[in-house]
Amino acid sequence: METILLIEDRESLGRMLAQAMTRAGFKVILAKNAEIGIATVQNGSAVVDLVVTDLKLPGKSGVEVLQAVKEHAPDTPVILMTAHGSIELAVQAVKEGAYDFIAKPFEPDYLLLQMDKALEKKRLLLENRILKESLGQAGLPKIIGTSRILRDTTERITKVAPVKTTVLLSGESGTGKELFARVLHMLSPRKEKPFISINCAAIPRELLESELFGHERGAFTGAVGRRMGHFEMANKGTLFLDEIGEMDIALQPKLLRILESEEMMRVGGTSKVTIDVRLVAATNRDLLERVRQGLFREDLYYRLHVFSIVIPPLRERREDIPALIQHFIAHYSKELKKEVSGISPEAMQQVMRHPFTGNVRELQNCIERAIILCDGPLIHTPDLGLTTTGRLDDAAPLLAEGEGLQVATHAAIRSVETRVIRQALADMGGNKLKTAERLQVSYKTLLTKIKEYGLEK
Repeated sequence: METILLIEDRESLGRMLAQAMTRAGFKVILAKNAEIGIATVQNGSAVVDLVVTDLKLPGKSGVEVLQAVKEHAPDTPVILMTAHGSIELAVQAVKEGAYDFIAKPFEPDYLLLQMDKALEKKRLLLENRILKESLGQAGLPKIIGTSRILRDTTERITKVAPVKTTVLLSGESGTGKELFARVLHMLSPRKEKPFISINCAAIPRELLESELFGHERGAFTGAVGRRMGHFEMANKGTLFLDEIGEMDIALQPKLLRILESEEMMRVGGTSKVTIDVRLVAATNRDLLERVRQGLFREDLYYRLHVFSIVIPPLRERREDIPALIQHFIAHYSKELKKEVSGISPEAMQQVMRHPFTGNVRELQNCIERAIILCDGPLIHTPDLGLTTTGRLDDAAPLLAEGEGLQVATHAAIRSVETRVIRQALADMGGNKLKTAERLQVSYKTLLTKIKEYGLEK
C-alpha cells in the first residue's frame, strides 16, 4: 500500500480527497498546512510515496513544500493543486521539479488518475536504478551441468526457494555463488520483485553502512538528501550479500537486528522503517574460523546458517566441463562476432586435465580468451593459454572423486571428441585428410580416433 501525503488547508476538501484516496487503496497522511507536511518529509516518520499539495497555503506555500521534498526525498513526486489564477506559478513549479499540477475545480477521479501516472513513473525510475544495481558481473542464465554433486546442490536450492528462510551459500571464489542466488530468487514467490546484489568486500566500511541501510540528509558530509539503501530497494524481494565474511564487525549487529525484527533505520535517521526482505548471503571464508578469530559475530553466524548450501568447485564436477565449454563458446562467439563452433580434441583434453583453481570463472575467462585468439571454427590448444603443467595428475591431491571422477572425465572427452570429429567429417564431405587439417591433428591420429569411436561409416 502506497502512502500519500495530502496537504490541504480547507478541511472539507482535504477530508473528501483523503476519503477518495483511501477508497482507491492508498494510505493517506492529511496535513492542514505546509509546515506539518514539510516536517513529515524531513523527520522521516513515514515513508511517503507521493505528495499532493495545494499551491496556496497559509504560511509556507506549495512551492516551498516542493523545495523541501526535492531536498530531503528527491525521488518522491509532487502534484500541485492550484486555482486558475495561479497556473503560471504552477507551470514554473513543474519546471523546478514538480510532477504536474491540477487546476481547480477538478474531479477526484482525475486526481487519482494523475496520481497513478506519477507513481508509475516513480516505479519505472526505481526499477531502472534497481536494474543498474543488479547487473553486476555477467553470469550464466542458468545452471549448466548434470553431475550428481551439482544435481544435489540444485535440489537443495529448489527445496528452500519457496520459503523465506535465510540461506548461506559457501564455496570457493569463482564457483558462481551469485548465479545460484539468482536461481534461488527466480524459483521463489518473490521472483517478480527486485533481486539486489552487493559485495561486502568491495565497499569501504563507512560507505557500506549507507549502501545497505540508506541515509538521511545531513547524516555525513555529502549527504545532500535522503537516499534509499539496498535493503529498501530489495523490499518484497531478495537481497544478496556476497562475501559476508568481510563485513566489518561494527556493522554486524545492525544486520542481525534487521534479520530479527524486520525493521531498519537509515544512517542519521531517528525513525524505523519496516521491510520485508529475503536474505541470501555468500562467503568463500570459513565463518566459524572468523568467529574464533573475533572477526565475525557468533549470533549472526547461526542466524545466517539456518540453511547452508555448499557450491561445489569445478574439480569436483569435471564431467560438466564439456557442457560449460559449449555454453561459453555459444555465448562469446555471438558477443565477439566470431564463427567459432567447437573445440579440438587435443584442446579438450588439455582443458579436462587443467586444475582450474579459479573454478567456473577461470574456465569462462579461458574460453573467452581462446575465442579472441582462434582463427578458425575450432579452438585449439595454443588458443587456450593454459600451462602444460596444469595436468589432472598434478592436481590429484585436490580431487575428491578418485577413480569415478577419472572415468567420468574420460567419458566426457570421448563424447565431445566424437561429436567434433563427426561434424568435421561431415563438413569436409568425408575427406579424412582435409578433416585432419581442419582439426589440426595428424592423419594417423584422426584415423586412430575414427576407429576407436566407431566412426568408420
